[in-house]
Amino acid sequence: MTAHQLIALAVLIAVIVALIWGRLRSDVVALAGAAVLLATRTIRPVEVQGAFASPAIIALASLFVIAYAMELSGLLGLIIRHAIRLCSRMGVLGIWLVITACGAASAFLNNTPIVVLSAPVVRDVAQSMNLPPKRFLIPLSYASILGGACTLIGTSTNLLVNDMARNAGQPGFGLFEITPVALIVALAGGVYLFLFGGRLLSGAEEEDPPEPLPAKAAQATGDDPNLVPVNRDFRPYEAIVSLTVFVGVVAAAAFGLAPIAASAFAGAVLLVLLRVISVDDAYKGLRPDILLLIAGMVVVGLSLEVTGLASLATNALVGWVKVLGPGLALVLLYGATLFLTEILSNAAVAVLLTPVAVALAESLGVSPRPFLIGIMMAASAAFATPFGYQTNVLVFQLGRYSYMDFVRIGVPLNLLTWAVGAATIPLFFPF
Repeated sequence: MTAHQLIALAVLIAVIVALIWGRLRSDVVALAGAAVLLATRTIRPVEVQGAFASPAIIALASLFVIAYAMELSGLLGLIIRHAIRLCSRMGVLGIWLVITACGAASAFLNNTPIVVLSAPVVRDVAQSMNLPPKRFLIPLSYASILGGACTLIGTSTNLLVNDMARNAGQPGFGLFEITPVALIVALAGGVYLFLFGGRLLSGAEEEDPPEPLPAKAAQATGDDPNLVPVNRDFRPYEAIVSLTVFVGVVAAAAFGLAPIAASAFAGAVLLVLLRVISVDDAYKGLRPDILLLIAGMVVVGLSLEVTGLASLATNALVGWVKVLGPGLALVLLYGATLFLTEILSNAAVAVLLTPVAVALAESLGVSPRPFLIGIMMAASAAFATPFGYQTNVLVFQLGRYSYMDFVRIGVPLNLLTWAVGAATIPLFFPF
């Protein structure tokens, strides 16, 4: 190994250990790793500059501003309140319809405000029916995670994998290209939650959550679960304009009129020019902790590719992976991603494994597409722990769950989505 490869490996190990340790903010850890790589000339300044100005960062920042404008207008709260009123008349089925609707909305909007606004109402509706809220709050979080994976813009993970793949010379993904696979995985997960989720949770005893968990979750996910957006008063002008701009952004990207980064950036600027959202509020909506976490991890991930460390690791695996074939290689990569996303942030997992996936596919002489889809599906599937995803933290506190509640319902869901995803991906994306 060269000196730069040793440095890249040391930084990678240090970053992973620090993220697992959980005492430092994850964005600080990622930026510190990037700084070491830059200072040791393992990564060139132009590559760091490219990471911070990547299309994924621009798209995410712009989408955060658009979503925040919709939130400030009161539109999200209004939709959720009306949906709850309509569905509460239908009993338990109505609650499940609300959960399904929140999952569908998460395919286009940040799922954190969706869960923040809907979780208390789902709890209150369940209590009004003399039903334990614990039956529905974890499924609400999981449905929002499954729904977020259904489009390229539904989660930062998908945008990040797409960006890293393009950096590796692969063609980018369309807005709805991953939707068929993700919908099948989400449908399988939804059926499991509907048939078994409530039964696994309804008998669980209520316990107070341990105090260290929220801080641990914030450090692991790059989000602060205590920053709960308030339910704003409905403002028709701002709501109509922000919704119209959002639909226009999605349509422009879906029909190939402009890249998602360009259309989202134009939409965010337009909302500021039309005074739908103030400049100060736009900056508040940017969520720099998540953006800096992703940018820092992109630099760490690039070091694996630039120094040849990803190829070196892949070549060491190719000997026995070739014997297994691409199908089993996909199964193993999917499983490794599932495991890592429970202990690291989904952004970290996506950045670290995407170069490995591309190098692995090239070594096997097959298309990298199935492996990239596998990372997209698995990197957000943090079901087995309450701190694997920010929406899990929110319902953990609200529903007064125990840690083992997530293990009890989440581990089978991980195994189910693993099996369904690994079996479905090759049908739509052949090797």
